[in-house]
Amino acid sequence: MLIDVHSHLGRVLPDRREYVDVTNLIAKMDAWGIDHSVVLPLSEHPEGAYLECDTEDILAACARYPDRLIPFCLIDPRYGNRATMDFSHLFEEYLARGCQGLGELLPKMEFDDPRCLNLYRQAGRYGLPVLFDMQDRPEGYGLRDEFGLPRLEHALRHCPETFFIGHGPTFWAEISGVVPPDQRSGYPSGPVAPGGAVPRLLRQYPNLLADTSAGSGNNALTRDPAFGVEFLDEFQDRILFGTDSCLRSDLGRDWMTVTTIRDLRAQRKLSEAALEKIEWRNALRVLRRPR
Repeated sequence: MLIDVHSHLGRVLPDRREYVDVTNLIAKMDAWGIDHSVVLPLSEHPEGAYLECDTEDILAACARYPDRLIPFCLIDPRYGNRATMDFSHLFEEYLARGCQGLGELLPKMEFDDPRCLNLYRQAGRYGLPVLFDMQDRPEGYGLRDEFGLPRLEHALRHCPETFFIGHGPTFWAEISGVVPPDQRSGYPSGPVAPGGAVPRLLRQYPNLLADTSAGSGNNALTRDPAFGVEFLDEFQDRILFGTDSCLRSDLGRDWMTVTTIRDLRAQRKLSEAALEKIEWRNALRVLRRPR
């Protein structure tokens, strides 16, 4: 079985021909051998470049294929604009309607802004993992952090009941202990240096996980192939397969993260037990409904 924890609907480009509707998403899943997909809304954040993909859109789409699609909800931490805002009315409604996580969280805010910490803590109380995007550039979208990810660590330490699922260029660049400043929001190449923040935080905080999606995740795991296999083996209980395919035309090509997971299996680079955890078992464990 294969569970994709990072898929999208709607459109990211002005070209409506790239609009991803639910039938196109299902077609991509079928072509790539994906059994179930988590579908992430984005439009609640003004920074989001996506159209027609808020929580209501996601719930409606997932209701058409309840055996294949898993909805997440999205709440902007700036809603109410205070660090004591009570989001319980939203969490209770979204949980009752089938949402199993929060994300993709990508406001242009510091990762440990008090308003963000407030949202993280409440998500944890409702048993919902938080899937975030981290990008260091001042413009655009994505939560921000400094080298070494001290703000993420602050959140992990102060929200121990909340599962965080890491994603995005800045997060994955920190798989290495050496990150050129001009590549913290890009795709660094070459060998991975010891001492990266991501391995350190994964070892230290059991509430941190990561998804393999997009160019950022796939690049981090393939830029130094030997290290990538060692990393996946060490953190086999924390890694979740994902795609982050955003375009309708993606259907016409092999998807990078699908190719990587297939290669790992075909070449027997990881044990069967480790592969199953990454492909689906970890997702089932994390995407639990609240008590």
